[in-house]
Amino acid sequence: MASPSVLKTVLSLRIFTLLALAASVVLMGLNNFKDDDGSKTKFTDLIAYRYVIASGVIGFLYTLIQIPFAIYNVIKEKRWIRNGFLQEFDFYGDKVMAFLLASGVGVGFGVAFELKRAFDEVFNDKAKKFLDMGNISTGLLLVGFVFMALLTILSSNRHSSSAKNGFFI
Repeated sequence: MASPSVLKTVLSLRIFTLLALAASVVLMGLNNFKDDDGSKTKFTDLIAYRYVIASGVIGFLYTLIQIPFAIYNVIKEKRWIRNGFLQEFDFYGDKVMAFLLASGVGVGFGVAFELKRAFDEVFNDKAKKFLDMGNISTGLLLVGFVFMALLTILSSNRHSSSAKNGFFI
């Protein structure tokens, strides 16, 4: 069983992850502009930004599902479901989410960097601000990824210290 300080750290990291991902999704969802000719550009016009918001939403939902279990774990100092399922779910789920968030970060920064580099002279201030807002949203996704990466370390530690009959053992 993990110490109370580790359990509180896990809960705190899950809450910080949730907040960072929520902010990322909201900022990307609000990312649009109207050009001088009246045409509107939204985040959905770039497939890469759709991927960024999708990875943020999936990570947000996963973290939202995990928080009640983490709260119970902190309060009772035991797992809600005691057959080892939650420990395995934490172990594998945290890793999958970390990889998903990392790929979203790469896509978000990559598309903004490439578009700015290739079309910097063509873009007006509104388009540049659109890409900057995408970078800010992706930066928040990066913060969520860092918190999730820390959670993978903790879930790996907790998994290896009590692994008896794991998935592949």
